[in-house]
Amino acid sequence: MSTETSTPAERGSGASPVAAAPSRLGIWWHHHLHSVVFSLGRACRKPWATLLTVMVMALALALPLGLSIALDNLKHFTGSVQQSRDINLFLKTDIAGSAANALARELRGRDDVAAVQLRTPEEGLEELRAHAGLGEAIDALQDNPLPSLLVVTPATEADDARLARALGTLPQADLVQHDALWRTRLDGWLGFGSRLVQVLSVLLGLAAVLVVGNTVRLDIQARREEIGVLQLLGASDGFIRRPFLYLGAWYGLGAGLVALGLIAAAGAALAGPLADLSQSYASPFALKGLDLLHSSVVLVAIVLVGWLGAWLVTGHFLRQTRPTET
Repeated sequence: MSTETSTPAERGSGASPVAAAPSRLGIWWHHHLHSVVFSLGRACRKPWATLLTVMVMALALALPLGLSIALDNLKHFTGSVQQSRDINLFLKTDIAGSAANALARELRGRDDVAAVQLRTPEEGLEELRAHAGLGEAIDALQDNPLPSLLVVTPATEADDARLARALGTLPQADLVQHDALWRTRLDGWLGFGSRLVQVLSVLLGLAAVLVVGNTVRLDIQARREEIGVLQLLGASDGFIRRPFLYLGAWYGLGAGLVALGLIAAAGAALAGPLADLSQSYASPFALKGLDLLHSSVVLVAIVLVGWLGAWLVTGHFLRQTRPTET
């Protein structure tokens, strides 16, 4: 029995074999890519409506973002004040240097005191001469009017207010200077500001979700007949929903970029006056904005907001229009 073999050329001259069917992963990937491009095309075909949606979202999201950055800068600016717990104990002017040294040693022995620094009247006078520009006025003085000063640093676990009250009862004490109440109020305001930013973020984030949802809803209404045909043909909800999800993501991406641009522009506008103000106080403080990592996180979050708005609207629409078996 002889077997007949064919050469590649002969096989090529016959009927071509059936092409291999694309894999499910390839189909899934192709449809996602098509949905990305298709949704971007629909957004670009309505430039004014897209621009209006993006700008409304950007303004809604830039407000809490800007407040958060301002609050972070305020915390950074007041960081040195927050960390300073020193209590200034001004002694009576008739307290001699030896008595001031003895009191300093006594205070160092307290459990609620971490350190005590003595500043003599002479040191205080020299500090005024060097930093306050009062050299001629100081030279005109016959006597040194400054008292001895004890700078008391409370221990880590100490109650600053209680220690300040205890120092004020000392017979050698003339004046106790302590900013505990001011720092407590500042902490309260900073805490209130943080909570305000959180509340505004939730409310304005919800507003952005509603804006995207309403815009996507209008797009769904324009394609209602097409979606109905796809449902009758057996298309899954995920297949129908996917282009609208990417449309919401495109809105979120555009709004995020605009919001970051608005924040950067506001920072640039405030940088000059803030630099002049800081220079007048001899402070090196400079306005800090978002770095690349935080900007990326914000951008991803805003894209997810757009995605969520589109997902909610399309899910509701598909539930209402899903064909029922008769």
